[in-house]
Amino acid sequence: VKADGKKKSGDQDLQFLLQGGDLLKVRSPTWKKTRYFKLQDDCKTVWRQSKKIFRRKQTFSLDDISAVRLGRQTEGLKKNTDEQVEDRCFSIVFKGHHKTLDLIACSEEEAKQWVKSLQKMISNMNNLSRQQKREHWIYSCLIKADKNKDDKLSESDMKSFLRLINVEVDDDYAELLFKKCDTSNSGYLAGEEVEHFYELLTHREEIDVIYGEYAQTTGYMSPQNLVDFLMKEQRQKATLADAHKIIKQFEPDENAKEKQLLSKDGFLMYLHHQDAMVLQPEHREVYQDMDQPLNHYFISSSHNTYLMEDQLKGPSSTEAYIRALLKGCRCVELDCWDGSDDEPVIYHGHTLTSKILFKDAIQAIKEYAFKVSGTVYYPPPQSVSDYPVILSLENHCSIEQQTVMAHHMSSILGSALVTSPLGQGMPTDFPSPEELKGKFIIKGKRLNKLEASFAQEVLAADDTDVTEEEESGDDDDYEEQHQKKSKKKLKLAKELSDMVIYCKSVHFNGFDDARRNLSFYEMSSFKEGKAMTLAEESANAYIHHNMEKLSRIYPAGSRADSSNYNPVPLWNAGCQIVALNFQTTCSDMDVNQGRFLVNGKSGYILKPSYMRDPTTEFDPITLTRGEWLKHKTLHVMVISGQQLPKVTKKKSSIVDPIVKVEVYGVQDDVAEKETNPIDNNGFNPEWNETFRFDVYVPDLALLRFVVEDHDSASENEFIGQYTLPFNSIQMGYRHVPLLNSNGDLIPAAGLFVHIMIVDAE
Repeated sequence: VKADGKKKSGDQDLQFLLQGGDLLKVRSPTWKKTRYFKLQDDCKTVWRQSKKIFRRKQTFSLDDISAVRLGRQTEGLKKNTDEQVEDRCFSIVFKGHHKTLDLIACSEEEAKQWVKSLQKMISNMNNLSRQQKREHWIYSCLIKADKNKDDKLSESDMKSFLRLINVEVDDDYAELLFKKCDTSNSGYLAGEEVEHFYELLTHREEIDVIYGEYAQTTGYMSPQNLVDFLMKEQRQKATLADAHKIIKQFEPDENAKEKQLLSKDGFLMYLHHQDAMVLQPEHREVYQDMDQPLNHYFISSSHNTYLMEDQLKGPSSTEAYIRALLKGCRCVELDCWDGSDDEPVIYHGHTLTSKILFKDAIQAIKEYAFKVSGTVYYPPPQSVSDYPVILSLENHCSIEQQTVMAHHMSSILGSALVTSPLGQGMPTDFPSPEELKGKFIIKGKRLNKLEASFAQEVLAADDTDVTEEEESGDDDDYEEQHQKKSKKKLKLAKELSDMVIYCKSVHFNGFDDARRNLSFYEMSSFKEGKAMTLAEESANAYIHHNMEKLSRIYPAGSRADSSNYNPVPLWNAGCQIVALNFQTTCSDMDVNQGRFLVNGKSGYILKPSYMRDPTTEFDPITLTRGEWLKHKTLHVMVISGQQLPKVTKKKSSIVDPIVKVEVYGVQDDVAEKETNPIDNNGFNPEWNETFRFDVYVPDLALLRFVVEDHDSASENEFIGQYTLPFNSIQMGYRHVPLLNSNGDLIPAAGLFVHIMIVDAE
């Protein structure tokens, strides 16, 4: 923290933000007002001056920022400003549902300086270790608690500080703690006394115990002690060379480092590093075989991607596409209708949701689907997958506007759009994600079989009708609700039809019919209820169907609030495109993000081999014997929590945390256990409770940790969660990060657990 203070003077970007300046805030073509923005002294919070005296929240944290974009990139700036101010514009996009801040600087140089400085600060904060984030947070709380800013803590300041860090202590204990640290008997804490108070507070007894057991070299860990710990407790293969590397990287004490020893501080810093946490580090990168046919993968998929909120009156936005793509989504939906001026629009038909131009959505998808170039952009583009994106079209447009759609996709997406099969001749199977890297695939209706284009079959100029069977297979809710009233066939433009290569939408008439009459590229969409029934009653048949073809599942039309359904039973039946409302925060989305957390967050997860084998007898419901049965016993000890955030912003509110440990997977594996609540301590609660689970099909299982604020009178409130695939778990003593309801990391918060997985006898 002190070092950070010294850095302040030498950092031009930081100095620029600390000084701040006037920016024009844009809300509409007529509402443009000057506001003064500056970074506060905690180097973490941005303050803005507002003319409204009673405006409560005039600050936002750098942690809340999702992206900083230079130029007129947002819908707001495109709509509300002229092209001549392009170079002076920038936008701050927030996580969650906070409104984007559209701003205009005085000059092009100043706009670039704001963007560069903000990006640098955010990047620096993201690069802090968990330990540094923890210290940074505690330090900012200490500053807030020091009400008269004299760098001293009175007993009253100390109680304020404890409330800020989410710890409720009774007056006797607070007084005892204060007296223990106030060695000068001055009635306040200063200098080393504050440091001593901090050390008492952040002391991790559970780490002391583990460290003490292995620190056999004059109170330190030798390289051999560390190897013993890694092999015995963490169940890792480890050599002395590995131990030397860890000491070199994490030991803060230069004297200990010279002697090749690891102190307790170094040990804790290592345990906080992402490679030592609960997720296997190798699985953060692409580690699966990406050369299998496309339908052999689970694909991260979004429903009504254009919506920011619910599907009755919520706003449609290109930002919704950007957010989904940056979360690793690889199949997005475009609900297309005729718009004015011959420009097709996207919205949820026959509702009050707002409209966006089809071409704007395609442009946003192009810019954010893969690696971004040519735009100033945060977070770094490396976080985005390079594997193919499927554009799922729900087409309600006239022939004329379908032609416009085809033109926009062709001109904007260019050579990245797949408009003919890869390779020579008529294909007999899907290409792989690797072969389709950087490509867009259209899912929609087609006038004829793909084979026809290889047989030089020429369509008559007026042959634009989709057959009745194909039309009735349309998967959108509008068709379901309105089709019975009208038997009119959908007219389809040849230009749009010809773009459908690997994902032709057809009606589902049963597994036998599909096997006999449908080509591999002909796919059906299933409403969740129908799909769930098939997954429960005909799971093995569904698995075989999905070995040959793709299946898309979508939420019931009755979910007007854009709620979701549990995707796990459908993955268990081999369904690839299980589409969820990405804009909705819920446990189903948590599980979806957990499933696609690994394999480089590529949005593609290879199905287990027995879900790709034509002779398979695997059935997730009956679970007959086979290679899928790998019965494991999972032991989870929930030891402690660190810096769990408050759920409510009330000063007096302190959480009573409870931890739920959940297993998702085949029916026999689904289970949930929970700890007892800890009263009034979100800072460093300790549970030390152990749970045991039987997991029969680990390949399909996921483990979820949920932290809630316990309330005996009403429903518990969600604090944070973390979900990961069972096969990606690291054993031993592990820290578990926590994500908020929006799926973003909560800085410094986490759980400390011990995990053991053994073969069941």
